[in-house]
Amino acid sequence: MKTLKHYIFISLLLLVFSCNVSPKPIDYGSDGCHFCKMTIVDKVHAAEIVTKKGKVYMFDATECMINFRKDFDTSEIELYLSNNYTEPEALIDATEATFLISKNIPSPMGAFLSAFKNETNAKEFQAEKGGDLYTWEELLAKFKD
Repeated sequence: MKTLKHYIFISLLLLVFSCNVSPKPIDYGSDGCHFCKMTIVDKVHAAEIVTKKGKVYMFDATECMINFRKDFDTSEIELYLSNNYTEPEALIDATEATFLISKNIPSPMGAFLSAFKNETNAKEFQAEKGGDLYTWEELLAKFKD
């Protein structure tokens, strides 16, 4: 009987710790985009989705992540992450980011979309490169078409 309780306890511990809901580092040059299947190489435009169960989907651009959402149960998504344009490889919360669409900053899939951790940085690049700023919700509405 003690053995059965031991196995149940161990099983519960494994279940709790196996559902780690956190981002994974992107292996640039090796990992592929879950949406378009291209190899992820751009260190300032990549993105990730992490589900509530801890499954990670990687993308070569924020626009691929947004397009992926259209055919996915979004209620299962815990985290939306985009690379911070001013800090290569650093993933930031896309729902809190400010986005710039500027024809003067190319992105992998041609949407000219870059994410910034704060609005101040986004406005600095907008002043230099032109373009329009968006919140996460505004960006989703724009890509809904």
